[in-house]
Amino acid sequence: MERALSVAATPSSLDDPKVKSVIDRLHEAARGDLFRMLGRAPTFIRSVLGRSLDPAEMSRRFKDVYIPLSRPQGKLLYLVARSLDAKRIVEFGSSFGISTLYAAAAARDNGTGRVIGSELEPGKRAKAVEHLSEAGLGGCAEVKLGNALQTLRDVPPPIDLVLLDGWKDLYLPMLELLAPKLRSGAVVLADNVRTFKRALAPYLDYVQSGRNGFQSVTLPFPSGFEYSVRT
Repeated sequence: MERALSVAATPSSLDDPKVKSVIDRLHEAARGDLFRMLGRAPTFIRSVLGRSLDPAEMSRRFKDVYIPLSRPQGKLLYLVARSLDAKRIVEFGSSFGISTLYAAAAARDNGTGRVIGSELEPGKRAKAVEHLSEAGLGGCAEVKLGNALQTLRDVPPPIDLVLLDGWKDLYLPMLELLAPKLRSGAVVLADNVRTFKRALAPYLDYVQSGRNGFQSVTLPFPSGFEYSVRT
């Protein structure tokens, strides 16, 4: 009888004390978003209804708001990146870097992976870079400053995983920009497809219609988390 091979488990970077400490602290800080959002209620409502301001103005108004992935969503991002053995992960909307930390942890655990993020608001971008460095993940990720349609234009193929979590009216242009560089089997995760149902209707039609090279399903997270696979 053949003996089953024993494969030793390797530690996850999510259990690294430095990584865990930064992620825990940022999630705790993000709990204050409800109060920070109260003063931006009219702007937020306009976004939900699909009548957003210019992205630069939106970024200025929400410069102190985290708007992060939840812990379960962050863990899912990590697990998807690990299961894909993702070597090139692209993130639209890094904010203060919470989701970037989850992605960078997976990139490090995959051996030679790298996250390429983009953030329009300078203060948020500076903090995201600081948080990555504090967690010891700075070598696995970079966060570009500026309009993602420009900063992510030159990302080389193949792309294994994309996270869309920036301004909603840019989801579809971002996907159209990156789609030619996605490898077969690449995954695109898009947050807030239920919260911003009207604004993201064109995006959902694009990934769910079957006409554009994707198979897609909305995962049952409260905000709606779209899971799309490049066929």
